[in-house]
Amino acid sequence: MRFLTRGGRSPKPRASLRRHRAARPLLLGLSLLFVGTLYAALTPAAPSSAEGATDQQLVAQGKNLFAVNCASCHGLNAEGLAQQGAPSLTNVGAAAVDFQVRTGRMPMANPLAQAPRKENVFTDDEIAALAAYVASLGDGPGIPTEDQYNPAGLSPEDVARGGELFRTNCSACHNFKGAGGALPNGLVAPSLQESTPKEVYEALRTGPGQMPVFAAGAVPDDDVKSIIGYLEQVNATPSAGLTLGGLGPVSEGFWAWVVGIGGLVLFAVWIASRGARA
Repeated sequence: MRFLTRGGRSPKPRASLRRHRAARPLLLGLSLLFVGTLYAALTPAAPSSAEGATDQQLVAQGKNLFAVNCASCHGLNAEGLAQQGAPSLTNVGAAAVDFQVRTGRMPMANPLAQAPRKENVFTDDEIAALAAYVASLGDGPGIPTEDQYNPAGLSPEDVARGGELFRTNCSACHNFKGAGGALPNGLVAPSLQESTPKEVYEALRTGPGQMPVFAAGAVPDDDVKSIIGYLEQVNATPSAGLTLGGLGPVSEGFWAWVVGIGGLVLFAVWIASRGARA
């Protein structure tokens, strides 16, 4: 049976839907869904408890690796053992661990000798776990990101400035092209020609061995990238003639003495022998 409104027309379907019993609950549900979706989209994501648990598990894994491979020299709590000549690792940071372990300098057989570069025996995950554990013990520089050490995009002026910085602060030990050199007390400044940009950055920030620490306040990241860019350019440029390893005036002076002065001495002896025969 159809009911007629004024004018003899039946009500519109849209109006009848609005009078339906389920209209209001349905509209309320759609409104709540819209508001909830909008809130979830605009609210910044908070770190989940799973991420925190993962960090704790990484630190725990690093602690176990440290106890097996490092505690004999550095102590169970990384406090350092003076009788072993091993320093405390409380505030060295993750970057120092990443550098020392990734380059194979740690663990070392003789703590009293200089740690040479050798093949790494740990995986990337194990290095990350060790670094996370040591970082949890105190403050210190963290593992750098690629933006901090990648020299890509440097201008020739930046590379030239990096050469000036390197010659001023580093060439006294590492040679003007990073070939390395001798230090007092039987120590050696290692060659930088096989070092990656990340390793150069970490060495500057952590000061391994006899090397001083160059903090970000003294040498900003932009200057570090310029130094790395200079090292990459100078070692990629082919040298003409006899380079003698690029070790500088000491080796060149030695060969000048042996060849030059030695040749003159032999020539003088030859002249004297001919004069004696005459």
